[in-house]
Amino acid sequence: IRHGAGVRRHAGNNHLKAHVSERKFLLSMLLDSDRSYDCAGPGRSLVCLFVWKPLSYELHFAEDYLLSYQETHFRQDAGNIEVPGHYTLTHRGFSDRLPPIRAACEETYELARRAIRDGTIPIFLGGDHSASIGSIGGVTHDCDCGLIWIDAHGDFNTPETSETGNIHGMALAILYGKGPQELVDVGRPGAKLKPEQVVLIGPRQLDESEKENLRASGCTIFTMRDIDERGMSSVIAQALEKLSDCQHIHVSLDMDSIDPNEAPGVGTPVAGGLSYREAQLLMETISDTRRLLSLDIMETNPILDVSNRTAQIAVSLAASLFGKSIL
Repeated sequence: IRHGAGVRRHAGNNHLKAHVSERKFLLSMLLDSDRSYDCAGPGRSLVCLFVWKPLSYELHFAEDYLLSYQETHFRQDAGNIEVPGHYTLTHRGFSDRLPPIRAACEETYELARRAIRDGTIPIFLGGDHSASIGSIGGVTHDCDCGLIWIDAHGDFNTPETSETGNIHGMALAILYGKGPQELVDVGRPGAKLKPEQVVLIGPRQLDESEKENLRASGCTIFTMRDIDERGMSSVIAQALEKLSDCQHIHVSLDMDSIDPNEAPGVGTPVAGGLSYREAQLLMETISDTRRLLSLDIMETNPILDVSNRTAQIAVSLAASLFGKSIL
């Protein structure tokens, strides 16, 4: 974890063993205001990482497995995407928060679009899930793909139905074309996704009006009850079947999908989430498809984390998604 400009500190003794420092992934922004690389198929082997986060930290993918690919796969660090005035955004109204969020998402969109155009696999790190408005919008600019959205929440509110007014609770709806027009039109006008392209895995806390929105959305939803009853192996098999017509897959992982007993460093923890092994199986199975286009890792908050546990889990899950295997 890097806190501040150029300063690296570690929490606890079980810190990351090394840094992919000069060749980090590509960083993209996020708001707290509210395996061999065959996994991607032929011709797409480079990885870049974009991170945006007002808390000024970066998650370094530093396992030995990933380090072994450092020189051949990690080429670009695009730096952090700044959010002007982010420290005061929480004390301001909804309309005041829209311009800086839109500006950050526009920048993220362009970085994402460029990364896909250049044949790289962008990884986006951030605070809250509103950054996906830019990341998913950008990666779909020239490339239709399926979306696996892994989250404790639906993120399918609109300003009219939201109980909190938090934009991170509206991100998926905005990608559907529902919500503030200035965010719906980030990068290009209108919706960025179709219902048949979206699978939501792991929700367990939904607002009442949000439930109605999701039922009407047409996307495929596997709640925690579905996972409990069917098992993760069955759920991910069905999810991938739903996306069988999609050549590529974007994974949007909100770390609050993991049970907070295992991953405490998130802003909106909800009990009863995915176990570590369920999340690993999910990533391993997606990796086996060799259809990975891009990745979001959201809601990793070092201030709320305990001994860097959430960040380490995020690193481990990313390694599995990129093809790390037990044997």
